[in-house]
Amino acid sequence: MQTHPYPPRTNLFDTVLTYPNEAFRQKQGVGMTSQRTRDRLVKRLIELGIYDERVLNAMRQVPRHCFLDEAMGSRSYEDTALPIGYGQTISQPIVVATMTQWLLADTDHRPMKKVLEIGTGSGYQTSILSLLIDEIYTVERIAPLMARARDVLNDLQLSNITFNLNDGHWGWQDEAPFDGIISAASPAKLPEELISQLKEGGRLVMPIGEQQQLLYGFEKTATGVKETCLGEVMFVPMKQGIEA
Repeated sequence: MQTHPYPPRTNLFDTVLTYPNEAFRQKQGVGMTSQRTRDRLVKRLIELGIYDERVLNAMRQVPRHCFLDEAMGSRSYEDTALPIGYGQTISQPIVVATMTQWLLADTDHRPMKKVLEIGTGSGYQTSILSLLIDEIYTVERIAPLMARARDVLNDLQLSNITFNLNDGHWGWQDEAPFDGIISAASPAKLPEELISQLKEGGRLVMPIGEQQQLLYGFEKTATGVKETCLGEVMFVPMKQGIEA
């Protein structure tokens, strides 16, 4: 996976972490779900090449254990994907960080204010995005997963998220165009509908492939689409239809 091997400009751990609201503070956990454990994960992400301090701070703040069954709590801050039911997983933290970092990489020139997420899943990636971007529109095809994610995100008092139970292949045309699109499911090939829902200068980051998957970043320009390969990944396949 492609990252940049240089550290953040400041030491994130020299200052007291500020939480987005009181709900975050109350859900920070103890022991294997504590802030200290979460900080160890973030230090690992820095070693792996994550350098955007906005992303690193969001990863420090978000209580990943809240998006998993209690039985999985002790593994919440391992850098690994974990099951969430219905054949789905909560994404590996390094993958969440890499995708989010790439999405935000050009914000000095092009603001990233409105983002579509395809595959709400557990809601973990949604929560990271919610702390960094003004408006999040998230699509999920499995109704019980969306309901559970909505409950957790509401408990965290994140109010800039709009949900839609729908098929991610088609994006969310009624709310387009978007500054960015991020997908946690892998289609066999790039859905052109998603490119059409990006603003010019917009960014799309998603896995492509079936048995073998690669993570790609796409930038929509006035003359076409610029493609960047970010490395090998393994996501659930992008499926059609809704599961109630």
